[in-house]
Formats: sequence, C-alpha cells, structure tokens
Amino acid sequence: MTGIAALQNALHSTSFLLTNALTDLGDADLLVRPVPNANHAAWQLGHLINAEQGLVTSQLPNAAMPALPAGFKETHAMERTGADDGAFLTKAEYVDLFTRTRAATLAALETLTDADLDKPTTGRMAAMAPTLGAWFVLISNHTLMHGSQISVIRRKLGKPVLF
Repeated sequence: MTGIAALQNALHSTSFLLTNALTDLGDADLLVRPVPNANHAAWQLGHLINAEQGLVTSQLPNAAMPALPAGFKETHAMERTGADDGAFLTKAEYVDLFTRTRAATLAALETLTDADLDKPTTGRMAAMAPTLGAWFVLISNHTLMHGSQISVIRRKLGKPVLF
C-alpha cells in the first residue's frame, strides 16, 4: 500500500464513522449538548467542514472546495460554540456539505505523489503536522475526534452503540 492509499483509507474510514454516527439522529438531536457548555453536533459538523476546507487550502491553495452557504463560517466559528440562535443547518445539509468537502479533500490528495507527502507544511500548525502526509493524518484524526464527541451525544439520547 502506498502512502497516498493509506491516507485515502484513513479519510474514507473517518468519513464512514462520522456519517454513520448521524444516521438515526434527527435535526433537533444535532442541537443537544451532552453537558452544559459542550458543543452540540451541529456546531461540530460545521466546524469540521470549515476546518477541513481551511486546512486543505492552506497547503494546497488550488484545491477546489465546495462553496459554503452565506454566514456558514461565522456560524461555526470557535467563538460561537455556545450559540443556539437557529442559524444551524439540517442534518441532510451538513452531511451533504461534509461529503462534498471530503470528496474535494480526496481529490486534492489524488493530485499528490508519495514523494509529495514528505514536503514541509507552513503556517501555525506546521509544528503539529510538519509534512503534507502528517497534515492529511491530522485532517483524518480531527474528524475522528469530533465523531467521538458525537458518540457521547448519542449516548445521552439513548441511541444504540454503533461501533
């Protein structure tokens, strides 16, 4: 297996885990907080989409990402984790936008070679992920981290354990 193939597998896997954790949640469930001041799933999904688009294009500026709805970045900004003002999308809209964003991430990855994965990254997170290969691992792990938080919301709602 090549490095590119391993990263593709990781990105597909974390996408599968995240989207399957949402299958039996309704739109209102996305606004449930596991504990006071914790992020609800709607904010987390928007944050994942924002972050993935920003992470990919920060290193691969020619990557073609899907357009975000008006006000999306602001609604899902770090400063708005406590907001419950009705500015959030439906589950179907989040899943569609996440799926299209992940497809764009995979398309950007497919433009690289295994040798490209050793190229250095730039910016504030370069110390955490110093190469393009590590950068794509970071993107995959970020999805897994937030998917785990959604798992806690599932437990609070009495949903069955999936994985």
